[in-house]
Amino acid sequence: MAEEARVVTRRLREFPEDSWTSKRALDDGAYESARKATTTMEPDELIELVKTSGLRGRGGAGFPTGMKWAFVPKDVFPKYIVINHDEGEPGTFKDRELAESDPHQLIEGIIIAAWANRAEKAFIYCRGEFALGSRRLDAAINEAYDNGFLGKGIFGSDFDLDIVLHRGAGAYICGEESALLDSLEGHRGQPRLRPPFPAV
Repeated sequence: MAEEARVVTRRLREFPEDSWTSKRALDDGAYESARKATTTMEPDELIELVKTSGLRGRGGAGFPTGMKWAFVPKDVFPKYIVINHDEGEPGTFKDRELAESDPHQLIEGIIIAAWANRAEKAFIYCRGEFALGSRRLDAAINEAYDNGFLGKGIFGSDFDLDIVLHRGAGAYICGEESALLDSLEGHRGQPRLRPPFPAV
């Protein structure tokens, strides 16, 4: 049986003492895929690449990412990317681990997703109890702005992207996508009747 390629946790395993720092991430090639995507690929081309790659979400269903991105209407603006980083299942720490260990990888993924979906604003809804992860994410976002990876004309392109880090209050129900959106909008987080369905 072939060994599984552990892409998401590679930096953490190889550099456990400083995997989360911008220096380590940049020395290890962070943001190069985002640079390539935003400066050499059209959004539809990127979606097709992600479809053929077989990339799947990290949630329980493992939904194909390219297929999910293809659901997003092309001619409706503005668009927003919302990252559900509110992991509430007992004993589940994949989101926290990524924020604490490699926040720049998360930001790079957001840049790529935003470019593919033509979104100019992203929100990371982070579980309030993830204090260390929140601090590291916040620092990484600020460093990404300082390096020109976020904000106006990222990577010298005509693409603008802003990321907002929102800390939740720890309500388990806010892990459900529509309740999360309610909470993000400043309301009490509770599931909405559907349709409409959030696309991404």
